[in-house]
Amino acid sequence: MGTDAAKTPRTPRSLREELTNLPNLLTMSRIALIPPVMLLMLLDTPVGNFFATLLFAIAAITDWLDGYLARKRGLVSVLGKFLDPLADKLIVLATLILAAELHRIPGWFVVLLLSREITITGLRAIASSEGLSVDVVRSGKFKTAFQLVGIVALMLDGRYLIDFGFSSAIIDFNALGVMLLALSMVFSLLSAVQYFVGFLRSLAARNRTGEPPTQA
Repeated sequence: MGTDAAKTPRTPRSLREELTNLPNLLTMSRIALIPPVMLLMLLDTPVGNFFATLLFAIAAITDWLDGYLARKRGLVSVLGKFLDPLADKLIVLATLILAAELHRIPGWFVVLLLSREITITGLRAIASSEGLSVDVVRSGKFKTAFQLVGIVALMLDGRYLIDFGFSSAIIDFNALGVMLLALSMVFSLLSAVQYFVGFLRSLAARNRTGEPPTQA
């Protein structure tokens, strides 16, 4: 009986509890890191780029950590479900827009990336309001991985001599970042198609049976 109680998620009883639980504090700290990341990027110097990248990496770690803690401690909350994806989108969009402003990536490329994010976010909101489930697809996870690493490379910018131990080479981080973001775009478009197909299937199944399909 005690074991069952321990596994039962604890739902915060007030907004104050939701605001002050550790996962949501980590999420809000990720949002708070956006202005200093942007200011350091605007310096457009090797030192500024390094510390901007360091803060972005810390934000990426908190993204994993807040979700893990929320599930582990049974602190999943409505506020957290809203803030977590919002924090992710804000820091990614802010860095990409600033990278375009600094001519590290073409502006049209950023517009495509942003259009995909806004479209899928809207699709998920519609699906949620209709009681439909649109599962996370594997291509979406690849998109996120390539996107985050690509942004890090883009933030570092410039050409650096990297010693690999057995050999050394000059790496153009700007070119590397653009290449990784291009790969991210491929998976981004693929996952967008899969999300739409999944949404349409769920909608069609509900119209036939009155209930969303059971996910395998």
